[in-house]
Amino acid sequence: MAIDYFYPEYEVARNNDRCITCRVCERQCANNVHSYVEQLNKMTSNDANCVNCQRCVSLCPTKALKIVKSDNTFKLNNNWNQKTMKEVFLQAENSGVLLSSMGNPEPYPIYFDKILLNASQVTNPSIDPLREPMETRMFLGSTVHKIERDKKGNLINNLTPHLKLALPIMFSAMSYGSISYNAHESLARAAEELGTYYNTGEGGLHEDFYKYSKNTIVQVASGRFGVHKDYLNTAAAIEIKMGQGAKPGIGGHLPGTKIVGDVSRTRMAPEGCDAISPAPHHDIYSIEDLRQLVFSLKEATDYKKPIIVKIAAVHNVAAIASGIARSGADIIAIDGFRGGTGAAPTRIRDNVGIPIELALASVDARLRNEGIRDNVSLVVGGSIRSSSDVFKAIALGADSVYIGTAALLALGCHLCRSCHGGKCNWGIATQVPELVKRLNPNIGYKRLVNLLEAWNHEIMEMMGGMGINSIESLRGNRLMLRGVGLNEKELEILGIKHAGE
Repeated sequence: MAIDYFYPEYEVARNNDRCITCRVCERQCANNVHSYVEQLNKMTSNDANCVNCQRCVSLCPTKALKIVKSDNTFKLNNNWNQKTMKEVFLQAENSGVLLSSMGNPEPYPIYFDKILLNASQVTNPSIDPLREPMETRMFLGSTVHKIERDKKGNLINNLTPHLKLALPIMFSAMSYGSISYNAHESLARAAEELGTYYNTGEGGLHEDFYKYSKNTIVQVASGRFGVHKDYLNTAAAIEIKMGQGAKPGIGGHLPGTKIVGDVSRTRMAPEGCDAISPAPHHDIYSIEDLRQLVFSLKEATDYKKPIIVKIAAVHNVAAIASGIARSGADIIAIDGFRGGTGAAPTRIRDNVGIPIELALASVDARLRNEGIRDNVSLVVGGSIRSSSDVFKAIALGADSVYIGTAALLALGCHLCRSCHGGKCNWGIATQVPELVKRLNPNIGYKRLVNLLEAWNHEIMEMMGGMGINSIESLRGNRLMLRGVGLNEKELEILGIKHAGE
C-alpha cells in the first residue's frame, strides 16, 4: 500500500564524472545497494537498501560516492516526528516488535561531558609522566580486611583470587555469534598483549581461543549457552550476567541465521535455531539464590577464579549492588543504558535504564556508607568513549571500565546500527564467510592495542596534571571533579561540587 512506502533515509550521491564503473562498490556492498547497468555502462543505486555503513565511500578509488541524508520530510510536527510516524506505519503493517542495534542514540544527558577535572598549580605540583613513574595498574577483587600470621609469625596468604590489569580498561562482553571469529581473535590477542582481559559474552569460548585463557573472562548467562566445566576452568574469571545495559530486564536473542558451523558447536545450540536466553535465571529469584550460584561456580573452579556479577544500571541499582556485595561475589559490573548490543527491542533500548555516571556514583556511595566497599571491585561500561570518560569513571568510584563500542570502532565499525541483519560490511557483526574475512585480525588486534595504549598515556597525562602518580589515588576521589550545567540533585547524586566552588 502507498501509505507504507517510506522514502529511503539515506541516498547514494554518485558523481558520474568521477565514476569509472570499476564496480568496487557493487562487490563490497552486502546489502545489494549498487548495481551495474551494462547497456548504459553506468552504476545505479537502490537507496532503500542502504544502511550508511560507509564501506563504498571508503573504498571508492575515485571518491565518486557520498551517502547523504534524504531531505524528503513529512510535515513538521515536534510531537509526531517523522521517525515516530514511520514506526507506527511499520507496526501497523506487520504487528512486529521494533528491533535496533548498538546503544541508545536518543539525546539524553551525557554526564561525563558535564564533568570537568581539577589540575595542580603551585602548592600541589604536577607530575611529568615522561620523566617520573606513573602507576595505572589495577587489581580487581575483594580486599582482605586483616593480616593473619601463623604461630611462627609468618604471614598467611589469605588473599582471594584477583584480576591483575596493566591498565584500568577491559573489553566488554561480546559473544561469538553476535560478532565474528576474526573480531573475537582480535580482542583476545589485544588483551594478551596489553595485559588486560576480554569477555566472551554468553556464547561460549571457541576452542581456538583457549590459549588466551589467562586474559579471558567467561560469562554464565540465563541460557547457559556454551557453559561446561572446561569452559569455566580455562578462564581467568567468571561473570554471571544478570542484566545488560541495552536491554535491562529481558534476555538475549541470537538469530538462527548466525548460529552456523563453529558458532553452533561452541554454543552447544542446534544449527539454524534461534538462541534465546530467558529474562531471569530460573534458579535465581533472590540474593540468596545468587549467592548459591556464586559459590557453586567457586566450588567448580576450586576457589581459584574471581566471580563477577553483571547488572544493568536501573533505578534501584544501589540496593541491588549492596546485596551482590554480600553474596560472595568479588566484582560487580554495571552496564549503563547507552551500552551496545547486537539486537534489542527499540523501546527497551531507548527507554529503560539510567546513565552509568549516576548509577556508579550512587552504588559507590552506598557501599561506602555501609562499610562494604572493599568487599568488591566495581567495573562499569555503557558508552565509555575516551580516556577522559575512563578517568572520570574512576574518580566517581570505579576500579576499572569495560569498553565495547569503542573497541568495535577501532576494528572498523561505522555505527550503521544494522548488526541484527547479520550483513556487517566490515566483517564484525556477521557470520557470512566472505564478509568475516574483511576483518584481518593481524591488523584488528594491533589497532585495539594502539587505541588502549593511547588512552593509557592520556590517563597518565591527566593524573600528572592532578599531581597524582597512582590510579589508586584517583579511585573515588571526587574532590578532583567539578560539574557544569548540572542541577543540585544531579550534583548531589554524583557527589561532586559545581565548578567555581
